[in-house]
Amino acid sequence: MQVALEEAKQAALEGEVPVGAALVWEDRLIATARNRRETDKNALSHAELLAIGKACNILGGWRLHKATLYVTLEPCPMCAGAIINARIARVVFGAMDPKAGCLGSMADFCTLPFNHAPQVTGGVLEEECATLLRDFFCRLRRS
Repeated sequence: MQVALEEAKQAALEGEVPVGAALVWEDRLIATARNRRETDKNALSHAELLAIGKACNILGGWRLHKATLYVTLEPCPMCAGAIINARIARVVFGAMDPKAGCLGSMADFCTLPFNHAPQVTGGVLEEECATLLRDFFCRLRRS
């Protein structure tokens, strides 16, 4: 999670919403990413999707059944769907997202009858992740 948090900090420095992700395959860090929606001018450039895409390229396949995805913010519907479709084994996230989180806050995609449900652990480094987001949005409102 610390690696994901560093990615989130870098995203904030780049003017992006500070969300970072790190994907681990069998205890080996495979891919890291951070939000790039503003930079890429692309709604799909969420940290989770970018990390999943990198991992698929590196591993040469789309089934990430031995992967753990660490992300600083609870995944949104789009990212939760990608996690399920990629068959990611486990998701560990930091801050809850009461407005868009789909692994327990707004909705819980893992309780729906999809063909896969990852194991989910929330609240890891929650205060650090939430503070980074809160500070980012406070600075944004002031400017």
